Amino acid sequence: MDLKQIAKDTSKTVISYLTYQALRTVLAQLSETDPPQAMWLHRFSSQDKIQDGEAYLKALFQERKDLGFRILTVREHLAIEVCDFLPEMVRTGIQQANTEHRREQLEQITLLDTNVASNYPEQPEEG
Repeated sequence: MDLKQIAKDTSKTVISYLTYQALRTVLAQLSETDPPQAMWLHRFSSQDKIQDGEAYLKALFQERKDLGFRILTVREHLAIEVCDFLPEMVRTGIQQANTEHRREQLEQITLLDTNVASNYPEQPEEG
């Protein structure tokens, strides 16, 4: 298990997700202040480029530098606000989810054992 590579891949995924959230924020702002620009950005962004945040931004900078910089600014703000809480939230979320999955599996095993046991008639004790 290459923990360093896993960390790099996770970081890239988080960065792309923050880019997506920054795009959503900018789209919401533009919808209120400049609907034609919001429509342009929405059309541009609907071409499946957003899965890779960095590739999306490169393509956006080729078309509209002003919107590229705006998304960069919002993404950086989101990173500052979110990333401090993220490690603890991820650890806690995984622990809670794992506990719930284990509980459900234990309930299923217990239910299965109870059903199997109830299908066999009780044998009188020999004594």
